[in-house]
Amino acid sequence: MAQLQNDTFLRALMREPTPYTPVWMMRQAGRYLPEYRESRKTAGSFLQLCKNPSFATEVTLQPLDRYPLLDASILFSDILTVPDAMGLGLYFEEGEGPKFDRTLREEADIKKLHVPDMAELQYVFDAVSSIRTAVNGRVPLIGFAGSPWTLATYMVEGKGGTDFLTIKKMAYARPDLLHHILEVTAQTVMQYLNAQIAAGAQAVMIFDSWGGALSHKAYLEFSLPYMQKIINGLTREADGRIVPRVAFTKGGALWLEAQAEIGADAIGLDWTIDIGQARKRVGDKVALQGNLDPAILLSTTEAIEKEVASILGSYGHGNGHVFNLGHGITQWTPPENAAAMISAVRNFSTQYHE
Repeated sequence: MAQLQNDTFLRALMREPTPYTPVWMMRQAGRYLPEYRESRKTAGSFLQLCKNPSFATEVTLQPLDRYPLLDASILFSDILTVPDAMGLGLYFEEGEGPKFDRTLREEADIKKLHVPDMAELQYVFDAVSSIRTAVNGRVPLIGFAGSPWTLATYMVEGKGGTDFLTIKKMAYARPDLLHHILEVTAQTVMQYLNAQIAAGAQAVMIFDSWGGALSHKAYLEFSLPYMQKIINGLTREADGRIVPRVAFTKGGALWLEAQAEIGADAIGLDWTIDIGQARKRVGDKVALQGNLDPAILLSTTEAIEKEVASILGSYGHGNGHVFNLGHGITQWTPPENAAAMISAVRNFSTQYHE
């Protein structure tokens, strides 16, 4: 595969010196881009985009072509490919998001849950290889998966956007059943990410989208330990260099110190915490990724530049910061506003680097 021309993102994750703060966006390939909407129309559905390596490659490259200052690409896929491979039957209803044909609520069904053959996810690994070839060394490729807790919420609730009462009832009444789901899912995610690394992913990220819905004690029992288990089992080197590991819990600022101890190289932050305070709390244990509120991209260039400058100033001088949004870019974002953010990061961040 082509030699990497821009490794700023990878070096920042390892807290190594960089000439500026690298930037990428969660969901940077998505509905806010007109070219993405055209590709999805051609593909016929979101799942067809995910399951066809050619389409996945096409949409992964779209933001790189539009925004040449981006410092990373991310595999176009979905966290729910994993429970789909585990036999739960993923489908998407227009306007309602992801749903599953089958849920994990009965003890007998839960006990039958097992790690699937990774061949069920070969289309993802084919997409990783295809994207890595097509990116041609411009920037690194990020692979990703959902955290066991977040995946379990969909597997038990059967859909997203819920109040989590069904899975929380299980956590309190039958924690043994939930731990079984989480253990099997952790082993699956570990294999899944390692296969992505083998196919060409140069960094990996675990998305704990719903960790913030847990109580303090429950997060430390049902979410964080399973992310740690995955991180401990990941391939550490590929292509002669370290593969950095990022862990991100939306709503997870309460547990930053604990997150910094699980072996990740970087911790993702949402927009609810000041990044300078977060840096003081974790010290030099991990790099930090974040943390612009995605809603700001709906405003004005001036407001975006002001907030970018504020976040960079709060983090301050030194290495170990990857600029990102605090969660995924919204579908209503004007593409030119994303461009303004990316340019502002590049223009304003050099003053904080030697």
